[in-house]
Formats: sequence, C-alpha cells, structure tokens
Amino acid sequence: MKKNKLALYGLVAVIFGAIGAWYGTRHKAEAPPPITATVAPGVTGPAKTLFSQRMLNDKGVEQALAQHQGKPLLVNFWAPWCAPCVEEMPELSQLAGENKKLQVIGIGIDSQANIAEFGQRFKIAYPLYVGGIGGSELSRTFGNTQGGLPFTVLIGADGQVKKTYLGRLKFDQLRSDLASM
Repeated sequence: MKKNKLALYGLVAVIFGAIGAWYGTRHKAEAPPPITATVAPGVTGPAKTLFSQRMLNDKGVEQALAQHQGKPLLVNFWAPWCAPCVEEMPELSQLAGENKKLQVIGIGIDSQANIAEFGQRFKIAYPLYVGGIGGSELSRTFGNTQGGLPFTVLIGADGQVKKTYLGRLKFDQLRSDLASM
C-alpha cells in the first residue's frame, strides 16, 4: 500500500511538473517598454538603441547607459553561468583599470539577483548592468544573431560601432584595435 501511495504522489508530481513546463514555454511575459535617455546627436543605429536604455546595475540602482557616451566604450554581454565570460572578466577588469580613456561595461544576461550575487562575490572593476532577456535582444541589434556569449562591442567616442567580437576575447587583438582608434 505504501508503494502505491508513493507511486501516486510521484505521478502527481510529474503531471504538475509537465503542466508547469508546458505553461512556461507558452507563456510570454511582456517586457516593459524601454525607458529612454538623452542620446547625443549623431549617434545612430545600435549604439543609439544602447544609449537610450536604462538598466539596473548590480547594486539594484537604475542607471542611464547614456552616461557612457563621449569616449570609447567596450560593451561586454555576459552571463554568470557562461564559463568563457567569467574567465575573461579579470582581464577586462585589468584593461578597465589601465586604460582611463576607455569605459568598459558588462551587460549580464541573467536575473538581477544572480548578477547582484556575482557582483558581491567577485570584485569587477567596471560597471555591471542587468540586461536579462532584453540584453540578448540588445546584443542582436549589434549583429549577434545567434545570441552567443560572450559577445563584446567596441564603440568609438563618436558613438559608432568599430568592431564586434563573438566568444572569449583575444586581448592582443583587442589592444591592437584600441590602439588604431
């Protein structure tokens, strides 16, 4: 009799799990409309889309990405669960610390809670923002059609995209690209 009850409970759990999975794959939560910010004249295309965004940082404070206009910007799309993303972060921190003419930012493709926990655990020397699923869509506007991570975008002080990098950064190449700007 005990085995029958356990089997019945297991079956009920599996049914509820299947219903939850089915509902989760079909239910699309509507994303809130992006909050606009002042974008410098002359900035167009995907950089204009980036600079018009406001996102929470890893401390939970909403920030306008427009604050990063006017000097070269390296935007790194990453996730805490992405091993190559996490592996390149110490080198990105070093680059951010040694190159005062360059602003580095990270846009995390994860929840605010996970990015906050990551930010507390690891000391990253550049701002981390919570992009969530919207961050994946934002990376697609820069040409990341497959949504692969890490994905990094180099934007000039003029607001124009200079180069994109899919996969773990090759820092010798990045430094060469920065020197030619």
